[in-house]
Amino acid sequence: MRVITSPITIDDYWRLVAEGQFQDRRVELIGGEIVPMSPQSNWHGSSILNTYDALIAIFDQRHYFIRNQMTLDLGPLSHPDPDIAVVLGSRRQWSAENINPDHAILIVEVSDSTLHDDRARKASLYAASNIADYWIVNLQDRQLEVRRTPVPDASEPFGSRYESLTILSPHEFATPLSMPTAQVAVADLLPN
Repeated sequence: MRVITSPITIDDYWRLVAEGQFQDRRVELIGGEIVPMSPQSNWHGSSILNTYDALIAIFDQRHYFIRNQMTLDLGPLSHPDPDIAVVLGSRRQWSAENINPDHAILIVEVSDSTLHDDRARKASLYAASNIADYWIVNLQDRQLEVRRTPVPDASEPFGSRYESLTILSPHEFATPLSMPTAQVAVADLLPN
């Protein structure tokens, strides 16, 4: 592998991808570091599909694109692949653009072994990127963690955090900020 000093830029990252440096490894670029992604358990994958299905049911496909483990361009040093990202514009619009979105109205991470990182480093990255609505489907505790209201916080890895945290149990419902009349059953997001 070619040696590149840290931090790695998006251009460096995509050049390495094009050269086949990561081949069969799942990685993402976070804060200038290439971060390996954990292998998926069936439980994790099922929850991603459940979440995708629940969001497809409430977001109009003509105006929103529900992206499943696809890259977002969150600055010169970060290209994360959130489990689910809802972006403005249809899938056809984004396919025609041939670029990665640089913003999402909702990001959902399904979390088991990565729970600490999703609550800390990724939460700070998403807050710094002004993602207003960030959900973590917490498989360990079978609950949904809803983070909102990004605020500056110099003590956080990316200089921001979420001021609001609401924890919902399986019998409760979540409402995306961008769809105030819609409700998503937390139980529908979790694996059986």
